[in-house]
Amino acid sequence: MGILSRSVLRGVAVGIVTQSVLAGPYSIAQTNIGSDFFNNFQWENISDPTNGRVEYVTQATAQAENLTYATSDTFVLRADSTTTLSADGPGRKSNRIKSNAQYNTHVTVFDILHMPQGCGTWPALWEADDSVGTSAGEIDILEGVDDIAPNSVTLHTSGNCTMPSNRTMLGTSLSDDCSSSADIGNGNNGCSVDAPYTSSYGPVFNSNGGGYYALERTSEYIRVWFWARNQDGIPSDISGGASSIDTDDWGTPIADFPDDDCAINEVFGNNNIIVDLTFCGGWAGDDFSGAGCGSNCTQYVNENPSAFENAYWEFAAVRVYSPSSSSNTSATTNAALSANVRASSSTLSASLGYMMDIFTSPTLIALAVVGGAWGLA
Repeated sequence: MGILSRSVLRGVAVGIVTQSVLAGPYSIAQTNIGSDFFNNFQWENISDPTNGRVEYVTQATAQAENLTYATSDTFVLRADSTTTLSADGPGRKSNRIKSNAQYNTHVTVFDILHMPQGCGTWPALWEADDSVGTSAGEIDILEGVDDIAPNSVTLHTSGNCTMPSNRTMLGTSLSDDCSSSADIGNGNNGCSVDAPYTSSYGPVFNSNGGGYYALERTSEYIRVWFWARNQDGIPSDISGGASSIDTDDWGTPIADFPDDDCAINEVFGNNNIIVDLTFCGGWAGDDFSGAGCGSNCTQYVNENPSAFENAYWEFAAVRVYSPSSSSNTSATTNAALSANVRASSSTLSASLGYMMDIFTSPTLIALAVVGGAWGLA
């Protein structure tokens, strides 16, 4: 094998390794603290897709009515807790925001001081492209209803995507079919994993001072970790908001979704970070009585504004990290990588063809015969 061939194969090897090391160390791409949220997120003044008893307001309305505000180190999204609603009027005012940027391969760390709690509440922290539904995939990182712990981490996809029954994670799988058409009861679908701790959701989460959720998404897996703020062993890069992180140091996640029978790059596209709070709807409404909240969720939301004084999100920070080998947090990271691998594969094929031409050429065969005769082979 000549020098040219070694160089070509070394280049191909580097291209392939680059794909796997993207799931290693990460560097900070965007930090959201306090008023950063007003610059990096947009308010979605839309009808609630889950048919909740809610009115999602504009940013201007939210700020004017103190439904959102920021300090130097916190950011708050809260529901209206003073207005008694009429049965035929709009729902309870609340917020739904999404990031201006979209992400593909990345890590997001959510430093949360408080999450919405109370009967009838349905808070969600997730990543998706809500303009196309689940055709770009959806990752529900922190979601639940009616103060029912623990948290459920769920993937929703439009394409075929299933999870193995045995995975390295702390949580408990409720379903392994991630399709949005796979009914798992109560109108829910997708492949869902229950966190192993009651501190992962609702009143217990808040009584512990909140905690940290972290999502890592690559082409090979999607993983979610959780640490209560008052627990021991929180990685220092998480608690300290480090500029660089390494997920290999974080231990076993609460939820793991590998690509064994799920082509993650095919069923997941570029996604926004989304935070919202709705009420009742298909899930919170159905579980309302079972949670000991009463008989009629909508009536409760209409007539009990003070019950929603604790229905608010408070973030210390949301930090987004991109692979350390690239500062690009969008789809171009994977697109460039795919192009690199395709180009490397083409180069390898061409090089192998070139070497086969050399090894099968009459001249080389003749030299080999002569060399053998001279004892050089």
